[in-house]
This record gives sequence, structure tokens and C-alpha cells, in this order.
Amino acid sequence: MEKVRNIILKPLLTEKMTYLSDAERKYAFKVDMAANKLEIKDAVEKRFNVHVEKVAVMRQNGKSKTLTVRSGGKVIRTNGTRANWKKALVTLREGERIDLFEGETAV
Repeated sequence: MEKVRNIILKPLLTEKMTYLSDAERKYAFKVDMAANKLEIKDAVEKRFNVHVEKVAVMRQNGKSKTLTVRSGGKVIRTNGTRANWKKALVTLREGERIDLFEGETAV
């Protein structure tokens, strides 16, 4: 039996994704690096109670960063890399949508 893990880590909320969710029924999520398309589809369907038509996944490489700190008259330079992550773009069936801001009400 497969070990239970969190597949969907968080939704990606940007201007572009807001437009795509309204116009094309597409939603983006940051997902576990080891998750495949079938696992992502099942996780979205169970969590949001919708039907998924298509899943596209992209691996995003972490950016290299340089940090310079002045301490005690000395300049300290250090290099590092942000973590790699995986993005899933999920397309829903016609007429379905996900409310990512549930709980908020208009007065």
C-alpha cells in the first residue's frame, strides 16, 4: 500500500492564473516533486470534488542566489540555490470551477 503524503502543497495565485481560471478553467498548484499526473488528478478530484480533464506538469529549477553581508568591517559573500519545485496545471470539465477563496463572503 502506498504511503499517504501531501500531493498538493499550495495553489499558485497570480494574475495570469486568475485569467486562465476564468477564461479556460485552468488552475495551477505547487505539487510534490515525486507526484505523477495520475496522482495529481486523483488528489485534485478528491480535495475539491471536481472532474479533471487534463494535467500538465513542469519542473522548475531553483534559482542561484548570491548574498553579500558586511560584518565587522569585512565583506562576506556566500552563494546558494533555492529549492527545485514542481508545478501542475490542471484543466477542469466544462462548467466546473474551484473556489480557492472559500469562506470569504461579499457583504
